[in-house]
Amino acid sequence: MKITELDYPLPADLIAQEPILERDKARLLVLHKKTGQIEHKIFYEITNYFQEGDMLIINNTKVIPARLVGRKPTGGKIEILLIKQKKALSNEVEWEIMTKGKYEGDVFIDDIKAEIRINCDGKKIIFSMSPQDVKKLLDEKGFMPLPPYIKRQPSQSDRQYYQTVYAKANGSIAAPTAGLHFTDELLKNIANRGVKLREITLHVGVGTFKPIKVKNLEEHKMDSEYFEIEKSLIEEIYLVKKEGKKIFSVGTTTTRALEGYASEEYEDMGTDDFKIRGLTDIFIYPGYEFKIVDALITNFHLPKSTPLALVYAFCDSEKVKKAYMEAVEKRYRFFSYGDAMLIL
Repeated sequence: MKITELDYPLPADLIAQEPILERDKARLLVLHKKTGQIEHKIFYEITNYFQEGDMLIINNTKVIPARLVGRKPTGGKIEILLIKQKKALSNEVEWEIMTKGKYEGDVFIDDIKAEIRINCDGKKIIFSMSPQDVKKLLDEKGFMPLPPYIKRQPSQSDRQYYQTVYAKANGSIAAPTAGLHFTDELLKNIANRGVKLREITLHVGVGTFKPIKVKNLEEHKMDSEYFEIEKSLIEEIYLVKKEGKKIFSVGTTTTRALEGYASEEYEDMGTDDFKIRGLTDIFIYPGYEFKIVDALITNFHLPKSTPLALVYAFCDSEKVKKAYMEAVEKRYRFFSYGDAMLIL
């Protein structure tokens, strides 16, 4: 598949710059896979598409305020994005980071001194800070790592709105945005319909948003992301499917964790009697056969992106393209803080 097939025209003013304050009042485009029928709803009406015995699986990862602003010894400003922790000792922590430019050397973040170095595999790391200093900086000085298409500085309110109401496992540098539409009340209403609510964890890293730089989609390589799934959940999933009920997956991150496990496209990070832990680099694009997920709740994705490729794999690409064009025509809000889709 050519990367150009994942492109579509999008007016810039449809890219949501602010969150919807009443989460479940976002618009919802419902796309039926078999017929291509499209419905236009409000997100809280999603309850009508569940049946007793279905299962809704969410990603409980929590976004860390990983964007820090420091200064060089010369006084120049430098923005730092913490990507993932590499090493932690009692008095020193090492993080893989991203910065603009090629700076290497000392950096001051508030009153804490650290160092930026390039390690043997060419990746930037920051170290010489204690774990306590990192926690203090993130708690007091960190900003939520909003994606670059949101053309404003992060605000304090983003700490609330760029986070799902069920987030609890620290580790992501981006929100699993399909989950931003749920409220505690909506989840309670879904459960009251006899739907099983279950959680997994996948920590969202740069791999989810890594641009596709090859012409042929099949040549793209995903970065690995860490996930955890309870072993008992796997047993429940197959029982639900055996009974003819549906597995609803909230977002492409939840889907990648589930399908990465089911397709055995993951590196085992040490399972125990209760939990599966792994790193998955699964890349889902058209031609992939889904093994777990029956219904997908997702946002509208960037052109030429890996999440859009996953959506194309889940539903006929022509039907998805038609749905996207109708969303543009009806002025849905796109991307992280935008509206939602349900594909059944």
